[in-house]
Amino acid sequence: MTSDPAADRACPLLPTPQPVLKTPRLWLRPFDLADAPNVHALAGDSRIASTTLSIPHPYEEGMAEAWILSQRQLYLAGVVASFALVLQETRELAGAIGLHIESRHLRAELGYWIGVPYWNRGYATEAGRAMLEFAFGVLELHRVHASHFTRNPASGAVMRKLGMSHEGRMRQHVLKDGIFEDLEFYSILRSEYLHSK
Repeated sequence: MTSDPAADRACPLLPTPQPVLKTPRLWLRPFDLADAPNVHALAGDSRIASTTLSIPHPYEEGMAEAWILSQRQLYLAGVVASFALVLQETRELAGAIGLHIESRHLRAELGYWIGVPYWNRGYATEAGRAMLEFAFGVLELHRVHASHFTRNPASGAVMRKLGMSHEGRMRQHVLKDGIFEDLEFYSILRSEYLHSK
């Protein structure tokens, strides 16, 4: 199967400017360069890198700034919508969540990470619900999918809480730090999301 990368580059779906999404405890807002020290501190933890495919370890100086600037450009290109996950009460940055959009197919991949000090508080699930509402209610996508390392079942629990269905395991699907990792795949369709509301 072939694809046209240019077809995924221009997405007329993303609202400009990027909105701020609100949940009972969180704000999901665009990243700002002022967030770089906190991104560096949180994403630089080896436990975060261990459970994500794209975050390197060590997380070197300047990586946070470069990543934040790249997210702005990818949003304007209609490819990625990344949001800083911020606690309303304290204004602390607790993590990141976003959608990698394939507009040609009206689908997106959901991805997220939560800083270690904020684990086990339900923030990923709360932010994930807001992202699904954004994906299906605002962008009117047809499908959202996500995946996690088999050895990270906590992420799978979040996906199930979001109403996603387990689609299967891809054995040794990705190479992480020299080790082939199994991935568990989940998805939810717009019709399923609307029916669950």
